[in-house]
Amino acid sequence: MQPKKPKQNPLWYFGALAAFLLAKGKWLLTLLKFSKFGGLFLSMLISIGAYAIIFPWSFSIGFVLLILIHELGHVIAAKQKGMPVSAPMFIPFVGALINMKRNPRDAVTEAYIGIGGPVLGTVGALAAFGLAYYLNSPLLYSLALTGFLLNLFNLLPIHPLDGGRIVTAVSRWLWLVGLIGGLVLIIYYFSLILLIVWAMFAYDLYKKFVRQRKHGEQRMVAASFLIPAEPLIQQGYIIPGEEHKRELSYVTYSDLEGQQFVRVIWEGLDFQGTLPLMQQGLIQRAHVTRLERIMKDDELHLMIHCQVDYEPFENDKYYDVPAAARWKFGIAYFGLAAFLFAMMAVVHKVGNI
Repeated sequence: MQPKKPKQNPLWYFGALAAFLLAKGKWLLTLLKFSKFGGLFLSMLISIGAYAIIFPWSFSIGFVLLILIHELGHVIAAKQKGMPVSAPMFIPFVGALINMKRNPRDAVTEAYIGIGGPVLGTVGALAAFGLAYYLNSPLLYSLALTGFLLNLFNLLPIHPLDGGRIVTAVSRWLWLVGLIGGLVLIIYYFSLILLIVWAMFAYDLYKKFVRQRKHGEQRMVAASFLIPAEPLIQQGYIIPGEEHKRELSYVTYSDLEGQQFVRVIWEGLDFQGTLPLMQQGLIQRAHVTRLERIMKDDELHLMIHCQVDYEPFENDKYYDVPAAARWKFGIAYFGLAAFLFAMMAVVHKVGNI
């Protein structure tokens, strides 16, 4: 009868990972430089180092991995809805985020993408709990508890947290619950991050329901276009100075997916350029803010800096959600929150934390 093989200490795995990173440092630097996921890996490493100032390395690595799983839930949900998004980007002591290259067209899509993170994040925390139970690891119990708490925190009905996006498909009155409840949490359990998030949320509600209703919110989008100047000079066209400013004609249109574009036109230069808007808007003006002369391939070029000023258009139909979808997201939202509460209690009991 062979003796039982002792269970490997989970710290060994983190040590092996650290040794691998050191041994393959040159290869990893090349990967970070050329891979489109280089920013993701680099921001993860920076976050791990930042958290390691306060927590042990092993916990910092596990914590960042749990955040990554959460963010990948948003990425997967966005891809399922056909929404273009960037890879996650980590911000030390704040978390991580993905950049949506186009806003959702309806509240159902926004809620679906929003709930994707907590769902997959909960799966990640469950995996950590199962491994902790199998290995009887205090480290993994702590990570599991942190994972459940992280996803529960994100379910607060406060923008830009996931809960604030999910409840757009349930009831916008829950934003008021988040506004009041968030303030109560700040008073009793002061958290600088929660205070910043709550302040951003309160200001966003003010803009949406107070200032914008009265005056309208002004936004802008800018882009630069490079055109050759030699053909213009040959035609006898006088090139304006670098501080030249002028109004431009424009045409605005939307594609079948609801993405709005503005095509700016400078007839004298026979120039046209297209700028995408982050959201639907009412165009106020299009204009040139600056000209820049650039030598490229031994030829003179003009860099035309354009700006489009617009007022966001809030389509009330955005929040028209079928009753079945409201019930579905409501049950999923409150059910997930209750499950996370319960799992935190289980971790406390089983892990003696």
